[in-house]
Amino acid sequence: MLNITERITNAAAVDDQLELPFDLRQKSRLRVTLQSGQEAALLLDRGIILRGGDLLRAENGLVIEIIAAEQPVQDVLAQNPHALMCAAYHLGNRHVPLQIGDDWLRLEQDHVLKEMLLGLGMTITEKYAPFEPEAGAYGGGHRHQHDDGLPIRQPARLRKHA
Repeated sequence: MLNITERITNAAAVDDQLELPFDLRQKSRLRVTLQSGQEAALLLDRGIILRGGDLLRAENGLVIEIIAAEQPVQDVLAQNPHALMCAAYHLGNRHVPLQIGDDWLRLEQDHVLKEMLLGLGMTITEKYAPFEPEAGAYGGGHRHQHDDGLPIRQPARLRKHA
């Protein structure tokens, strides 16, 4: 069995592909079948979320490209940006993984959330499509003010006067 052990940023060529839905792209230990039919084991660092287009390297040097599989999703449209922000707020309040477009939201199909969104006046379209939700506040790319080595400045009302 092929062991896939690292994520890489680029490669001269792709040797195979691995198509997975979002729920499986969150797992760091997984037995999979590549597009070629070859059996493989994902043995990645914990906490990695794979995205469509990511590249992985196997122990034998093969490069595998991740494909975000089409899966049941619901797209949310609103009559105006304010209504769409309200829908995003209510979904975020429920910690729902959410993909955000310029004028739409996408989430995994869920009949309870669908009813809530319809009650908020949203238009829902159910379909099969790749799902690439936001990483979240503590996912990749999130930075705190002090991450750049600069001191944290407290607001004036909290500073002690000398």
